[in-house]
Order: sequence, then C-alpha cells, then structure tokens
Amino acid sequence: MESGQSAASAEESALDQPRSVLLPGHDVPLGRYSVVRRLLPQRDLRMVGAWCFVDHFGPDDVHDRPGMQVAPHPHTGLQTVTWLLDGQIRHRDSVGSDQLIRPGQLNVMTSGHGIAHSEQSPQPHPPLMHGVQLWVALPRAYRDREPAFDHHPELPAWTDGPVTVRLLVGELGGLRSPAVVHSPLVGAQLEFAADGELLLAADPCFEYGILALSGAAQVADCRLVPGALLHLAPGAAQLRIRGAAGSRVLLLGGEPFDEPLVMWWNFVAGSHEEIVRAREDWMAGRRFGAVCNDPMDPLPAPAMPAVRLKARDRHGRGR
Repeated sequence: MESGQSAASAEESALDQPRSVLLPGHDVPLGRYSVVRRLLPQRDLRMVGAWCFVDHFGPDDVHDRPGMQVAPHPHTGLQTVTWLLDGQIRHRDSVGSDQLIRPGQLNVMTSGHGIAHSEQSPQPHPPLMHGVQLWVALPRAYRDREPAFDHHPELPAWTDGPVTVRLLVGELGGLRSPAVVHSPLVGAQLEFAADGELLLAADPCFEYGILALSGAAQVADCRLVPGALLHLAPGAAQLRIRGAAGSRVLLLGGEPFDEPLVMWWNFVAGSHEEIVRAREDWMAGRRFGAVCNDPMDPLPAPAMPAVRLKARDRHGRGR
C-alpha cells in the first residue's frame, strides 16, 4: 500500500513537471503607436511546434490615441493568427478581405506564396487594446499555395470548474477548432473566474508554450506573469495549470517543426534566395497585390543584410 502510494505520487510529479524553461520577452515597436512584447522567436528557441512568432500587446489605454496603425505590408510562407482580449482591429488584405475582429473571434490569414495586409484600429475604437498576434510557419508543401483569409466569429468552448477554455486552433478536450492549419498544432485560452486549476490531457509528441496574458498562473514550480513564455519539452501526458481569479492564459503546442527556415522581416522561406525574391517582388509591386480599401502607403522593405541569410532549425542552429 505504501509503495503504491509512492509510485502514484512519483507518476503525478512526473506528469506535472515536464522539462521546462522560462523565456523572458522583449519590447518591440509595432508601427508608429504600439509596442509589443515579443516572446518568439528567441535566440535558443525559435518555435513551439510550427508557432514561430508570438507578440503580446497591451493592455494599452488608447482612448485618446489612434491605437494600432500598421500599414500594408507583405507576408510569405506563414499563417497569421490574431486573437483579441480587448479592443477591435480592422483587417484588410490583397485577396479582398475587409474584416473587423472583436474579442472572442479569430482571424487566420494564410499567406502561401504571397499576400499583403494591414491592421488598424477603427475610428472610433474601444478605449483598451489587448491581444496577441501569432505566426505559424507553413511546411514546404504548403508554402507556395494560394493565399487565403478566414474569420471565425464563434469557437468551441467549455467550462471546467472555475476555468473556461476557448479553443483557437487544433483539437483539445474532445473538441476541434474550425480554423484550418497545416501541421499538428493546438492553441487555447484559459480564463479563470476564480482561483483554481485545470488538468488537461496533453499529447506527449507535442511541445508546449504557456504564457499569462493577464493575472498570474502556476505550472509545476514555475510562476507565470505577463512578459514571459514557459516552454515545455515533449513527453508530458498531462498539464496541470493553476490560475488566480481573473487570469487569462494562452496555451500553444505542436509537434516539433523539423524543417530549417529563414525568417526575415515579414517573410518565412526555405532559403536566402527565396527571401531576396520576395523582397524584390514587394518593392517592385509584383506578386503580393494591393490591400483593398486602404489609403495608407505600403511599408517599404528594409535593406537586405550584408551577410547571407542562413536557414536555421528550431533551436537557431544553422544548416
């Protein structure tokens, strides 16, 4: 009996404590009026699954400011995933989309071989702006596909005790998101109405990234507050997440992405040459098209670096 209790305790401890590292973010200007906390990519960890870019912005008081004002710019080789907690953003792109996104709704834009878009707070707009902008790297087989845009006004959700889970991407809790992605991924927001914890079944083949969007959370012996990303290595069968009342936590996960990639400016590609061609096409007005109904001038691409861009794996090692 005593031996059995000890084994069970050890098993629970192992499930609650996958190998982990806490990665602090850093502030990056976005457009003329916004600053974001960039949590991915980082020097030693460029991706969590195919999630290759995580920007957390706000909460910002924008009642007397223009809010988000990001002029038309290009993308290749990725999907953008936009999730708001507060505020509104008007998305416009070169495939004809003109969509206002509100909290609880999801925008997924698939760049394929090339798309241009802009993101701006409408005028007038709500007083607070808070959310995340995520990128998903497309596998090589989907990198040259036609661009597309999808807006999902409703998403699967369920409540477990004090915690409400909203499923952004993938499968979790027996539910499946309507968002189309092209590699094994999951994304979900956990909202704590009161102090409590949630035990989630995890995929042992997935690695996970967890960040507090507001409030505070606890995963094993790691306390999470806004501004850092907790990376959990593959191998866990369960995730135990504790949260304080009013906290909102973002869970991202996926199978480790093995393709080496070049990520530069707004482009994701397989080689230096692909990046050069994308930049040249953007500056020459080729490939990407014009963003519909947007009067702002397109953003010029920065100059290429003096050194050759090297494809790197998920840990930043060149190949």
